[in-house]
Amino acid sequence: MNVDQEGAARDDVAVAATAAERPPAAIRGHRLGGADGGDRHGAGGQAAGRHHCHRADLAAPGDQIGRRATLGKRPDALPAGLLVAAVERLLDRLRVNHLSRAHRWPVYAPRRRRDGGKWDTAGMSEQLSAQGPRIESDVFAKARNHDRREILELAEKADMMPYFRLLTSAAGPVVEMEGRETIMLGSNNYLGLTGDPRVKAAARDALDTYGTALTGSRLLNGTIPLHLELEEELADWMGTEAALVFTTGYQANVGCIGTILQPGDTVICDSGDHASILDGCRLSGAKLRPFRHNRMDKLERMLERAAGDGGGVLVVVDGVFSMEGDICPLTEVVALCERYGARLMVDEAHGVGALGARGAGASELLGVEESVDLRMGTFSKSFASCGGFIAGPAEVIDYLRIAARSFLFSAAAVPAAVGAALGALRIIREEGPELIGRLLDNAAYLHAGLTGLGLRVVAPTMLPGGGEALTPIVPVIVGEDVRAAMLWKALYEDGLYTNVALHPAVPPAGALLRTSLMATHEREHLDRALASFERVIDHSPELFTG
Repeated sequence: MNVDQEGAARDDVAVAATAAERPPAAIRGHRLGGADGGDRHGAGGQAAGRHHCHRADLAAPGDQIGRRATLGKRPDALPAGLLVAAVERLLDRLRVNHLSRAHRWPVYAPRRRRDGGKWDTAGMSEQLSAQGPRIESDVFAKARNHDRREILELAEKADMMPYFRLLTSAAGPVVEMEGRETIMLGSNNYLGLTGDPRVKAAARDALDTYGTALTGSRLLNGTIPLHLELEEELADWMGTEAALVFTTGYQANVGCIGTILQPGDTVICDSGDHASILDGCRLSGAKLRPFRHNRMDKLERMLERAAGDGGGVLVVVDGVFSMEGDICPLTEVVALCERYGARLMVDEAHGVGALGARGAGASELLGVEESVDLRMGTFSKSFASCGGFIAGPAEVIDYLRIAARSFLFSAAAVPAAVGAALGALRIIREEGPELIGRLLDNAAYLHAGLTGLGLRVVAPTMLPGGGEALTPIVPVIVGEDVRAAMLWKALYEDGLYTNVALHPAVPPAGALLRTSLMATHEREHLDRALASFERVIDHSPELFTG
């Protein structure tokens, strides 16, 4: 619609507005308060009427134009014939086949039939084809033609698909998968609290008190006392001013990073950071400067460049990297951030409940808690639940509470999940050192056993003051994706479940088997796992060479 047509359309709306003392019934039904100006919903008629859907709402675009016209002051009456003529002229102008300048959407104008006032939509497809060239590309094409489809189909036919296997029992050191007892070395249930009676009782109490769901966001009707208790205890445990609980860990990272940063800022992240960090960086609109995994010289180069970008700078790293299980050199990262004036955020998803004297993560282990601006954690690992949190300065947490879209526009976690996380946190605060000690002892035992079999195992992280540190993640480097998948399958058939990480989750030729430990693993379980590796090595040595 060009400028002249838009002006003429506005003129016709004015004519329609001045054409009658009482509009036709189909239009009159849209007026606030209901038909004939009456209140259909009691004393609050105007507010209620504004949201009530009459049948006339669905009548036609012309009726909606009439509705807008009747919202203003009603003028002197004119003959009904003039009103009809004015509205029809307006509709004729709106039937021009064009694309809306505002949204580039097609405008359809089915014509009114003369025999009964109904709308004829039979010509809509003809209008579509008349509006211009047809779109040839299909956004669904990637689902049919992606580069991994053939490999996935072959893997499914050979029953070598390592993903989406069916767990048919509760999580624990030994589980039932697809009808068979299996040693579980692929879970993030680091402290084994998913089966703890106290955690189950906390979840059950929350379910009994608040029901199965809160059916609303935290902003509206989705905040319960358990949220506030959990946030207060998390902040106290992490040693920060405040904390904010999100429905998932992914949403915590995306919401925090995407809100703190804005176009004009710069974000620097490790190439090994979790996908949720990278997604938050992209959504923020900030300039992204990644650096090579754990390379402090590359981080410094990015900081030097970011200093000239003109905006604020945030460095985001994992405390424990989820695939390789290595610990970020946070002491050096902190020193560089302080030298250049950048803020620092650490993702402690795999560190909370697993590292440090209190179990507060890699930042605590390396003694840099007070120098880290923001820390993120999840409930889906050591906390035996589902959810995530951000801990940091009160002013930042308060801002996230009213600005983070993944927090504002997502339903609150189910009460049982919140209750379980709170129950697990209280256990960790009381019994954490003992549980974490057993967990890391198990990691050391498995690491030594796999190394003794001649496998290539990721080395422990060297600490700044001497010594070394292991995490619950003990990966075996395999190399090629196909060999890693075959090795996974052989172990699975022998009764051992591990996670297999293939490119692009890991660098090219860096495929690995990710084993992870629990505090509740017994030596018997780990010996059975090592025996499985040994049998597969003896039967298929080619999987471990090259």
